[in-house]
Amino acid sequence: MSRYRGPRLRITRRLGELPGLTRKTARRAYPPGQHGQNRRKRSEYAIRLEEKQKLRFNYGISEKQLMRYMLQARRATGSTGEKLLQLLEMRLDNTVFRLGMAGTIPGARQLVNHGHLMVNDRRVDIPSYQCRPGDVIKVRNRDGSRRLVQANMEFPGLANIPSHLEYDKENMTGKVNGIIDREWIALQINELLVVEYYSRKI
Repeated sequence: MSRYRGPRLRITRRLGELPGLTRKTARRAYPPGQHGQNRRKRSEYAIRLEEKQKLRFNYGISEKQLMRYMLQARRATGSTGEKLLQLLEMRLDNTVFRLGMAGTIPGARQLVNHGHLMVNDRRVDIPSYQCRPGDVIKVRNRDGSRRLVQANMEFPGLANIPSHLEYDKENMTGKVNGIIDREWIALQINELLVVEYYSRKI
């Protein structure tokens, strides 16, 4: 299944606030659909599925990609759930979003895809590129690229830049200083339920 390109508020109404997907807020507080207001009690499977879907839609990845990240997190030492979140947070498109260069993760993905950004003085147009401590992300020295990022910086998606990142507004340069801590992850999610969901599949 490819990335979701449909109405975003429909997803936030169903799953709750997803800061990476959209900055808009829905007028209706209940889930979409004919039976949205009188939903029955959800099964344990439905709760786990919802937590998994939150990750997918917030970070804008496919099911296949998420499964690959899950396998990677399982092989790593430490908590599988925490490692999974770290892998997703250290993607280039998400790092650009967290630096404030774009208002949403899809917006950051577009910046990367269109070649407006450089990592360690090399143009990178792959949104899934894994940022590492020491990486320097900067806007290409072109008027169009700089204007675009300047306009985005006026309305950043999240108020605070995480402790593992630093940003120089004058030079439009961001630096990755380390791996993100769990407390800085903006998405409200129980990652253990995602691990439980995939424990039956892989």
